[in-house]
Amino acid sequence: MSTPTAYDIVIIGAGPAGQKAAIQGAKAGKRVALIERERGIGGSCVYRGTIPSKTLRESALHINRLRRASEAFEFRIKPDAEISALLSRLEEVVQTHDTFMSKQLRRNGISLFHGRARFLNDRTIEMQSVDGARQQFTAEHFVIATGSRPRNPPEFPVDHEHILDSDSLLSMIYLPRSLAIIGGGVIGCEYASIFALLGVQVTLIDRATAPLQFMDQELVAQFVTSFEQRGGQYLGGQTINSMAWDGATQVVTILGDGQIIKSEKLLVALGRQANVEDLNLAAAGLQINAKGSLSVNQYCQTDVPHIYAAGDMVGAPALASKAMEQGRRSVRHALNLPIGDALSTIPLGIYTIPEMASIGMDEKAASERYRNPIVGRAKFEEIARAQISGSSDGLLKMIADPRGERLLGIQIVGESATELIHLGQMALQQGAMIESFIDSVFNFPTYAEAYRVAALDILGQAAKRDTAAAA
Repeated sequence: MSTPTAYDIVIIGAGPAGQKAAIQGAKAGKRVALIERERGIGGSCVYRGTIPSKTLRESALHINRLRRASEAFEFRIKPDAEISALLSRLEEVVQTHDTFMSKQLRRNGISLFHGRARFLNDRTIEMQSVDGARQQFTAEHFVIATGSRPRNPPEFPVDHEHILDSDSLLSMIYLPRSLAIIGGGVIGCEYASIFALLGVQVTLIDRATAPLQFMDQELVAQFVTSFEQRGGQYLGGQTINSMAWDGATQVVTILGDGQIIKSEKLLVALGRQANVEDLNLAAAGLQINAKGSLSVNQYCQTDVPHIYAAGDMVGAPALASKAMEQGRRSVRHALNLPIGDALSTIPLGIYTIPEMASIGMDEKAASERYRNPIVGRAKFEEIARAQISGSSDGLLKMIADPRGERLLGIQIVGESATELIHLGQMALQQGAMIESFIDSVFNFPTYAEAYRVAALDILGQAAKRDTAAAA
């Protein structure tokens, strides 16, 4: 065995969290090693998660626009359309991202290694390459960013051909005629709305009475309405008695209330679990928690102070944006650099159709903290840009304190919600007052005009309260 190579920081995993951690360390002038077990860099986000699913989503939206633009020509997608055709740009997108990230890592002098890493002790890692060669690394600080994989409970017989998980879903050759989805979380809802828009008969099944329990339920209700208007079906409050491929044409799922759901394919979307099994964490003095992930403090520090963890492996939500900020944050804390409070204002974006986004307090949280917050609403049907785009199926909610003065949160469902939320993010970070949205001049027509409409709604309600109090 050769002498261990010493670095200032060793990072395990080259997904969004690992990349940002490595770049932050290199920008601070430190010697950084980044170890990735896959051939490419980017993790599940690039190869099996965010980028593939959003590429398919864009194809669905393009097809929908074509349908709407050419109704006179009876445009329709072929019933046996190949998935690869719908993902035609995926390889190009992935390659472009890989090239960009590789250049960025080289430009910053980061040492990239490919192999499986495991702790020998809290200061030493051993990496085994594909050819079996072993190499050891020591460091002052470590960042574990090994990501996650689909959680497939043993009672759900995922075979990756008929019963799929989110990693194998897009390996289907043809677009199925029907798809059942188990799980009303982010992954389940995103794929449910995408395949429904592509003309697939989708049945979304969940234990809860409504999907996306962590989101503002007024937004969720609008999403479910839109999903069902496109032919989808949501079955809430359900348990699964059994599921099995019938050996011929269908997956047969029997629900707790006795309903039988038959579908050409079935997607198990029951969240994700951290990739920790190969790390030999015990050698570093670490233990996984009851959720199967690593517990960290607000600085992403584990119980061993010089070992940090970031991204999916520290738990939900599994967002690339959150992972990137945690990676950056962990290294800045390790190096005693200023951190800021960006982690408290990370926007939540869900790429359903229509999109949903949230930042700050929602109506429920504000009601629990303040006795009677004011909620301003702007329906997209009132917004000229939405009328022009034919996307009036949307709503922006602005949450203010009981006096209608200070902004507490923004929730949006509708076209461009995941982009539009950033205006609310900046406003929250700057401690904006509601009147600042009235005083601002927005381009016309834009979706951003919804902020002004919602702010006017809040000021109107505040004025009525003042009048009532004075009477």
